[in-house]
Amino acid sequence: MNASGARARSGVLQTFKALHRTRMTVFKDDDRALTAARLKINEEFKKNKNETSGENIQQMINMGRDVEAVLRENVLQAEHFGKDKLVLRPRESALLENVPYSDTPRKQT
Repeated sequence: MNASGARARSGVLQTFKALHRTRMTVFKDDDRALTAARLKINEEFKKNKNETSGENIQQMINMGRDVEAVLRENVLQAEHFGKDKLVLRPRESALLENVPYSDTPRKQT
């Protein structure tokens, strides 16, 4: 295996692991969602395991990283309580302050 092949393999493995770590965080305590996400991630990686084009592999790595970011940044869990009530269960990382503009910059903490 040449150096670019080793880098591609490393990138694929890093993306695979990141997706599974994010899945475990985003869908915590939701066995159905955890299982469905695990099966989908594994299916997509198995489907493309024989890809040899470096360009295609890099595109798939980038797509996997984009999917991981969307899951991490945009997915919130909600739980049904009764017929008409949902309770959001946001992760701490999703509770960041969203201030697009401020006349008085805040200090970094």
